[in-house]
Amino acid sequence: MESKNHNQSDQGEISLKELFNVLWNGRILIVLVTLGLALMAGITAWLVPKTYKAAVVISPVSDTSSGQLSGLSSLTSQLGGLASLAGISVGTDSKKSESLAVLQSEALTEEYIKKNNLLPVLYAEKWDREKMGWAISDPEKIPTLWKANLDFKNKVRAVASDTKTGMVTLAITWKDPVTAAKWANDLVRMTNEFLRNKAIEQSEKNIAYLNEQAAKIDAVGVKQAIYSILQSELNKGMLARGTEEYAFKVIDPAVAPERASSPQKTIWVIVGFVGGLFLSAFIVLVRASSK
Repeated sequence: MESKNHNQSDQGEISLKELFNVLWNGRILIVLVTLGLALMAGITAWLVPKTYKAAVVISPVSDTSSGQLSGLSSLTSQLGGLASLAGISVGTDSKKSESLAVLQSEALTEEYIKKNNLLPVLYAEKWDREKMGWAISDPEKIPTLWKANLDFKNKVRAVASDTKTGMVTLAITWKDPVTAAKWANDLVRMTNEFLRNKAIEQSEKNIAYLNEQAAKIDAVGVKQAIYSILQSELNKGMLARGTEEYAFKVIDPAVAPERASSPQKTIWVIVGFVGGLFLSAFIVLVRASSK
């Protein structure tokens, strides 16, 4: 029994020795293939166009008026559905969710692309600078705002929220670092302007509606409730007009990065080296087993 186990262990040792000998005999091929693939990976990483990532860190602004409106809930109950008919939200804070939705919305992205004429920039390889027109004639292949919006969402813009701190990071990945930083800051600024103007417009509509209702009602208690909500709407309008960072407060603006985010040449070379090592070892073992 002991001799049988001894023979098995000898066979195991011999097989490991044979494996080592096979690899050692094929060391030249292993070295050449490994260094060759590592060199190819490095050259490829060098030739691949660089991309840069610029990020702006922002903090969503809460609906500061919600606390004021919630304190008026007892008064507004006397108005029945008056507040809801006017489109006034009482005691709710949906501003953060709305701001994030607008920041990533298709409408805002398309408006920014259209306003800044970014189609020739996003699809520079299809744009003829001399003719100032598309270099392709097929209408189905000419970039559209819809296509640009989709590519912008999937390849250029990324939005991430930190559940612990509540901070939001908007990152733009592009081949030009200055452009990437500009787009990131512009999108936040445009979101602030859009929601700020929307709040002012809505506040003006609510004030006009409340004034109209106050002129029709004679009940003192109901009128007091209307004037209380009216005062809140006036405060909201004044706050929107006087606040540039209405939806997002910029904590850390985007700056042009000096180092490319992709390709990471060191990682490419390491992957090429490891891949070449395993591939060359596999080739050597296959060649040895076929003899």
